[in-house]
Amino acid sequence: MNTKSRLQSLSGDVFGGINSAIVALPQALAFGVATGFGAAAGIWGAIILCFTAGILGPKVPMISGPTGPMTIVVASVAAALNHDMQAVAMIILLAAIFQIILSVTNFSDIVKYVPYPVISGFMNGVGVIIILIQLNPLIGHGAMANVFDSLSGFYANLQNINMPAMWLGILTLAIVFAIPKKFSKFIPSQILALVVCTFISIKMGLEVPRISEISVEFPTFSLPAFDIKNLTTYLPYALTLAIVLSAESMLTGLVADSLTKTRTDAKRILFSQGLGNVICSTTGSLCGAAATMRTVAALNTGASTKLAAVINPIILCILLFKFSWFVSEIPLAVLAGILIKIGYDIIDVKLLKVVKFAPKDDLYVLAVVFLLTVFYNLIFAVGAGITLAALLYAKRVADKAHLVHKTVYDKDIRKLEKILEADYKHKIRVVHISGQFFFGSATQIISKFDDVLGTKYLILNYEADDLLDISAIFALEDIIIRLKSQHIKILLVIKSEQVLNQLQSHSVIQQIGINRVFYDEMDAIKHAKESLKKSGRYKKHD
Repeated sequence: MNTKSRLQSLSGDVFGGINSAIVALPQALAFGVATGFGAAAGIWGAIILCFTAGILGPKVPMISGPTGPMTIVVASVAAALNHDMQAVAMIILLAAIFQIILSVTNFSDIVKYVPYPVISGFMNGVGVIIILIQLNPLIGHGAMANVFDSLSGFYANLQNINMPAMWLGILTLAIVFAIPKKFSKFIPSQILALVVCTFISIKMGLEVPRISEISVEFPTFSLPAFDIKNLTTYLPYALTLAIVLSAESMLTGLVADSLTKTRTDAKRILFSQGLGNVICSTTGSLCGAAATMRTVAALNTGASTKLAAVINPIILCILLFKFSWFVSEIPLAVLAGILIKIGYDIIDVKLLKVVKFAPKDDLYVLAVVFLLTVFYNLIFAVGAGITLAALLYAKRVADKAHLVHKTVYDKDIRKLEKILEADYKHKIRVVHISGQFFFGSATQIISKFDDVLGTKYLILNYEADDLLDISAIFALEDIIIRLKSQHIKILLVIKSEQVLNQLQSHSVIQQIGINRVFYDEMDAIKHAKESLKKSGRYKKHD
């Protein structure tokens, strides 16, 4: 790289760091207030996490700090624990440790298989929650802990609106929604709204709720108070938070990869984020993740290396120390307006535009995850969504697994078939199991075996190479038992040696007899014909 290219890269990183810091400032303040930790914890969390992850993270510029989904999880945990912030800090520490543990596993590979409707339903739910819980601060009242309280409180507070706060909130919304994206590249609409509306409130002397106090001192190290008796209570919350933080960081990594045409190490992302959140939790700062919006802002400004992620917290420090007086004067209604815009941006508008064309199964999953996220529990919503998506996928695969019947006639047995059919309905049938044979398709196929009852020799042909799961093995045993109870001889055609070994190890082959297992279908048909002739020649009933 020549000197000119290095200067261009340095310039891009500097301006990328500055631009992303300007985007991060109002968000960090707003998220800090929304979680109950306070504005100072939000901005120090952005500084500490971004700096740590910037130093230890991948080469691409990934800007980290408090995020929307994290805010909802932390706020929900705080509400569940009666706003015991020491307990919440301990949960953040445990979540950070979980992130470090996940960094040495294949968790990053598993996340890739989470269905898009689950992610979309979750993100839409988070966006709606952020909007709903900011309705009360928008009209000059305190934020509520959950959606139900927020909606009921908003209805009651409509009779006592703080008009100056509401007009500041409306002006904030007008600025953040009306400013064109092209203009926001130079001056982010959120920082513009923050500056303009705060100056108006100061100059006019408006009596509105404000941030009021913000600490500009460096955070000090302090381990959160911990009672081993509460470990079982903390662990589910910590695991939930760890998964949300990790998934969001890896999603940001994918976005950064697509923009930079590179490939980042997901495990390195998780480790750097986890270590950064450990430091945040032990300094009373708010945890976070790699933030997509801020990372994109840095990349679009020209950032190309992780130097931008180091410059970002330096700029935030300067803004905090030089303008702390201004930060303390920011009205909470202005932060509410900014958060409402953030909530709107989180909503998956792209999917909503094509929702009428989406498969019904995807819509079912999206709706379930969305409703559970908004009105019940975030992690339960994700778990339920993944389970429902897996069941619907299993049904689709199972529906593709079907039986194909082939009645075998040739010159050697045609005459004999006619005689036997008149007395005993003797037939040879070949049944092909197409598609994957697993717990879902096995159930489907068992229900269809009534159609083949009455035949004398049934050739069951499984041509796939896929191993059977335990449910499918049990289902195959059930098929064999049912057919044997009807005095039907079973011939098995298996072309995969691995499948054959699997069935032998589970004693399925022993129930049929190894002499009735074939590699080629024609050999099985030949055996059935010879057996049929023999049984017809020597005795009337087999």
